[in-house]
Amino acid sequence: MIQSSKQVRSLPPYLFSIFHKKKLALTAQGVDVIDLGIGAPDLPTPPFIIDRLTEEVRKPKNHKYSPYGGCREFREAVADFYRSHYDVDVDPETEVLTLIGSKEGIAHLISAVLDPGDGVLAPDPGYPVYQSAIHLAHGVTVRFPLDEENSYAPLFDQISPRDVSRSKMMLLNYPNNPTGGTVELDTFEEAVRFAKEHKLSLIHDAAYDLVTFGDYKAPSLLQVPGAKEIGVEFGSLSKTFNMSGWRLGYIVGNKELIRSLSVYKSNMDTSQFLPIQLAGVTALRSDFSSVKANNRTYEQRLDLMMNAFNGMNIHAEKPKGTFFIWAEVPEGYTSQGFSEKMLDEAGIILTPGTAFGQKGEGYFRMSLSVPIERLHEASIRMKKAMKGG
Repeated sequence: MIQSSKQVRSLPPYLFSIFHKKKLALTAQGVDVIDLGIGAPDLPTPPFIIDRLTEEVRKPKNHKYSPYGGCREFREAVADFYRSHYDVDVDPETEVLTLIGSKEGIAHLISAVLDPGDGVLAPDPGYPVYQSAIHLAHGVTVRFPLDEENSYAPLFDQISPRDVSRSKMMLLNYPNNPTGGTVELDTFEEAVRFAKEHKLSLIHDAAYDLVTFGDYKAPSLLQVPGAKEIGVEFGSLSKTFNMSGWRLGYIVGNKELIRSLSVYKSNMDTSQFLPIQLAGVTALRSDFSSVKANNRTYEQRLDLMMNAFNGMNIHAEKPKGTFFIWAEVPEGYTSQGFSEKMLDEAGIILTPGTAFGQKGEGYFRMSLSVPIERLHEASIRMKKAMKGG
């Protein structure tokens, strides 16, 4: 009898794969489903990036294996981006590593660093992959709360000494998924002090670093003096340049953490297809006007839904980053109950807050990654379902 490992058997199915199956089943029944559950950009990859890909893919030399750490051109482009955008210097040879998407990199770094039984301080609510990756690495998820009252910033002084003592690593994520919470540089300064004091590796997931609104500019962890002594930052081209299916990201920062990840990855994969990396070079060296245009589109969608929620008495704080709205469920509903009602009665997929941890109870997450016309239709359906008609 063929069996999976105990770790795989005890792993819950990935949340968004479940939503995808539900969507397919409802669509087969003729239901016009509006999927506001998963955070995948619907906007197209900019043509100048596609042009570079097609140019490079026609060159036979680019069909060979990539260097294990990624091609030098991409790592240099990442270093140039950090210098121009954050005024931070990183060595492209030892402080930058190419990833097959930041999700892959985060999961592999956790496996590269943890020994069985090691704890990881992870945010609650937080991206579900953190917990899955910790579990598969035979580690222990040690949750710390993110509260609306504190604008979803960590309360470092409220993390218990016991939780800290059994942990080897701390995960942060800003702009935050699922809450849309944002922080200023002082939060990272406090995080670096906390990590150094307690001898923790500090991991920052910055997948939404450039998806921001108004005058807000998300800081980098590496802008804190001394952050590279204990910390790394993950970046992704998925959300910034609508390249989610291309699977291209990077890690920057601490040399030893990156070396550990590089050793792990060199035994697991052979980096990303070279033409995709070279297209990423063009993206990172662009004028970022396409990113600004994306953000204007997301903010228009955001304003529409915030106005709609006001008319339904649904409370949500307008986020400064990400393309998510983290909203309170109406009185009388649980997170799961409200999400099921919207699916059954309105044909709308929302993500219940509990999918992101116990502290997500009482909330739901809505993605803005559909055209504004579909969001308008969703708001009409939601309002009708809430009125019971």
